[in-house]
Amino acid sequence: MKTPAKNQHAMAVFRDLTRTECEALLSAGNVGRIAFSYRDSVDIRPIHYVMSDGWLFGRTSDGDKLIAIRHNQWVAFEVDEISGPLDWQSVVVRGTFYELKNEGSVHDKQLYERALKAIRRTSRSALTTRDPLAFRTVLFGVSIDSMTGKSCSSKTEA
Repeated sequence: MKTPAKNQHAMAVFRDLTRTECEALLSAGNVGRIAFSYRDSVDIRPIHYVMSDGWLFGRTSDGDKLIAIRHNQWVAFEVDEISGPLDWQSVVVRGTFYELKNEGSVHDKQLYERALKAIRRTSRSALTTRDPLAFRTVLFGVSIDSMTGKSCSSKTEA
C-alpha cells in the first residue's frame, strides 16, 4: 500500500475496467462470491470457480444454496483484488446458473465435460476417488450475460 509523504495526501482515482481487464481478473482468481435470491431474501456465499470460454464453472455440495437457486437461476458473481483501501479492482458478473450433469442431450454432456476439464486444471483429482472435496458433487456453470468492473487506485498529490 502506498503511503503519502509528509505534506502530501492520497486521492482516489476510479475507472471502469475494460472487458479484457474484467476477464483477466476473473481468470486470475479461483474464489469469488455468488449472490442469489429466493422470495424476499438475498444471500451471498463464497465459492470456488474457474473461468473458461465465457463461462464460470465450479462445483458445490447439495444444500440450501442450490435449493434457492433452483427456484431462481439468475445470479450475480463477484471477484475482487484488494491491495489497500484506495487500491482495488472488482468485477461483477450477472448470468444464469445451470446444474451440469453427464446426461441428457449431446449439448448437456459436452458442457459437463467442458466444466469438468476446466475444474481439473486447478484440482486434478476433482470428482475422482482421490478427491479431497468428495462432498462437492454438483458441477455447475454460470453463463455470463453481462460483466462490469471498477477499479480504484491511489494517486499522491502535494
